[in-house]
Amino acid sequence: MERKKNTIPKLHVKRGDTVKVLSGRDKSKTGEVVAVYPKDRTAIVKGVNMVTKHRKPDADNPNGSIVKLEAPIRVDKLMLMVGGEATRIGRKRNDDGKLQRYSKKTGEFI
Repeated sequence: MERKKNTIPKLHVKRGDTVKVLSGRDKSKTGEVVAVYPKDRTAIVKGVNMVTKHRKPDADNPNGSIVKLEAPIRVDKLMLMVGGEATRIGRKRNDDGKLQRYSKKTGEFI
C-alpha cells in the first residue's frame, strides 16, 4: 500500500485548548492555543514564546514602534491540560463511531 504524499498530520492540540510548555525558556508556563499550523507542526500560545518585533513607520504609526508578540512554538513541546493536569492524548471511537480525543490519564473524552 502506497503512502499519500503531502498529507497534513493530525495534531494533539487544537485552537482553544489549554496547554503546558514542557521545555525551553517558557518551561511549565500554561496558556491557551490561539492558532495551529499543522504543516509546520507549530502553534501560537497566548503569553508563551514572546518575541520583540520592531515595526517600521507607516501612515497609522509615523514613529514606528517596538511590539511584543507571541511566536510559534513546536507542538511536541506542548502537553494538553485536562482538569488542571497535563495529560497525554489518545484517539478512540466514541458511541457514534467517530474518532475523538481522550485523556490517557483519566480515560474520558475531551
